[in-house]
Amino acid sequence: MLFVVFLLSAFTVSQAQNQGRKNYTLPTSDHHYRMVKDYVEDQPDSDYSHPSEEAIEAFRDIKFGVRIHWGLYSITARGGESWPFLKLSNEDKQAYQELYKTWNPTGFNAEEWMKLFSENGIRMFAFTSMHHEGFSMFDTQARVKKRVNWTAPGGPVLEDCDLAYSIMETPFKRDVVRELCDAAHKYGVKIDLYFSHPNWYNADFRPYNYHPCQIPDAKEHPELYGNAVREPYIVVPDPTPEEEARMMANHRLQLTELLTKYGKIDMIGLDQWMGKKVWPQMRQEMKDFRKIQPDVMFRARGIGNYGDYYTPEGFIPGSQENTDMPWFVIYAYGRSFSYVNNDKYKGVPWIINSLTDIVAKGGNFMLGIGPDGSGRFDPVVIQALKDAGGWLKVNGEAIYGTRAREGDLWKEGDAIRFSSQANKFLSL
Repeated sequence: MLFVVFLLSAFTVSQAQNQGRKNYTLPTSDHHYRMVKDYVEDQPDSDYSHPSEEAIEAFRDIKFGVRIHWGLYSITARGGESWPFLKLSNEDKQAYQELYKTWNPTGFNAEEWMKLFSENGIRMFAFTSMHHEGFSMFDTQARVKKRVNWTAPGGPVLEDCDLAYSIMETPFKRDVVRELCDAAHKYGVKIDLYFSHPNWYNADFRPYNYHPCQIPDAKEHPELYGNAVREPYIVVPDPTPEEEARMMANHRLQLTELLTKYGKIDMIGLDQWMGKKVWPQMRQEMKDFRKIQPDVMFRARGIGNYGDYYTPEGFIPGSQENTDMPWFVIYAYGRSFSYVNNDKYKGVPWIINSLTDIVAKGGNFMLGIGPDGSGRFDPVVIQALKDAGGWLKVNGEAIYGTRAREGDLWKEGDAIRFSSQANKFLSL
C-alpha cells in the first residue's frame, strides 16, 4: 500500500521555537541508552553543550539520506558488515586481517557518488570511517601496537606490531574519507562520519564491547567493560595501564582527526559503547570535541544524553517519539548494510512508504546501501535511488523542511500521512 502525504499549513514562529529542548533526552527504550544508563549520567555536566538550535533544525530538515558501509568486509560480501569476523575460524580471522595487503578498489569514484545523491534528493550520507574490526578508511596517524596472531604456533597469541591498519597501507593508498568529504562539500551533501568506539584489531581495546580478546577481570566485573561478551573469544592478560592509556589516546586521536582534517562535518555517527571504567575519559573527550566543531551532531551511541540524535535501526517507530531529541531511522535496503552478492532489495515503493511514514512522525530516513569490494554500487540500487529521486522531485515539498503535526494528527487510516511545512529556523 502506497502512503500519500499531504502538506498542511505552515508553523507559526512560536510553534517552531517550541521545537526546542524541553525533553532533549534519549527514549528510555533505546537499546544503546540501556547499555550505558548505569554509568553515563542522564543530565550532562553543566560545562557541556549541545549544538545550536540552527544546527538541530538543519538536521531535522534533512529528511532523506543514505548510510554507506564499505570496508574489508565488502570484499568477502558475506553481509553483516564486520560482525561475522567474531565467528570466523582462527585461520579465517587471520586471512581477513591480511586482506588489506592486496585491496585495490579502483571502481571507487567519490564524485560519481555525490553527483548521484545530490541529483536524487539525498541530502546527506553517512560513511564508515572505521567499523568494529578496526580497519580505517582514512589517513590516520594512530598506530596499532599490539594485535592478535590468530594462527601462531600453539594457538592465538598477542604480538607487537606497528601499523595504522588503514586504507593508506593498501595498494589503493587513497584517503577515501577525504575524497568523499571534498566531493560532498562541492555538491552540498551533508556529511556523517561513522566511527566505532570498539576496535577489534587493536588488542589495546580489550575487552570492551565484544572484543575477541577477553580478560579475567571482565568475568569478575563485566559492568566495568560494557557487559558485552560474545563467544567465541580468547582469554588474555589484563591490559597494562600503559596499554589502556594508549587505547584512549588512539580513540581520541582518530575522532580528532575526523573533526579537524576534512572541513565542516555535520554529524559523527558514533557506534556501540565502551564501559564504566573509561567513561570519565570519554566524557572529557566529548567536551573537547564539542569545542572543535560546536555544531557537529553526535549520535548518542555510547555517550547517552551527551549525544544529539539517535537512530532506530531496522524498524520504524510505531508513532511519534516522546522526546525532543531528533532521530534518523537507519534501515538496510537489502539483507545487510554492507554489500552482499545477488542481494534481495526491498523495492522503491518500500523506500517511499518508509520515508513518508517516518517524516510524518517527525524523523529522518537513512537508507542503508553498500558498494562492492571494487567500490561500485549495484545497478539495481542506483536505479532505485533515481526512481525515488523522481518521486521526490514531484512530492518533495511535503517532505523537506517539514515537521510532524502534534498529537494524533499525523495520519489518517493506513494510507494517508500528513506533514506541516515549518519556517526554517534560520529565517525566524
